[in-house]
Amino acid sequence: MIGPGRHLNRRLNVWRPATTGDGAGGQETVLALQGTVRAKVDLPSNADRMLAAQAGSPHDHTVYLDPRADVRRGDELRGTDQLGHDQVFRVLAVVAPSTPVYRRAACELIQREGA
Repeated sequence: MIGPGRHLNRRLNVWRPATTGDGAGGQETVLALQGTVRAKVDLPSNADRMLAAQAGSPHDHTVYLDPRADVRRGDELRGTDQLGHDQVFRVLAVVAPSTPVYRRAACELIQREGA
């Protein structure tokens, strides 16, 4: 089990969709930086993969977070892996266990063109 902060070995920036004026009387959605969170990124368990596959979900990574982290469905988590490669994760869902030791986000790794 993950203790508070003990295994959260990465820092990820939280980007959240926000609506802003487009200068022509309309609106557009942009991603706005919300802050940085400590995290641990893992591949999902076999059970999680099976459930995701049955639901048609693109869940391919699980991100563990501090229980107070403000991360929501639809956010993007951005950072670098241990080899220095940029990574972007789209948050599909966030759940907390009954004992608030951590939060768990089901995520999809977004690969950019040419990556």
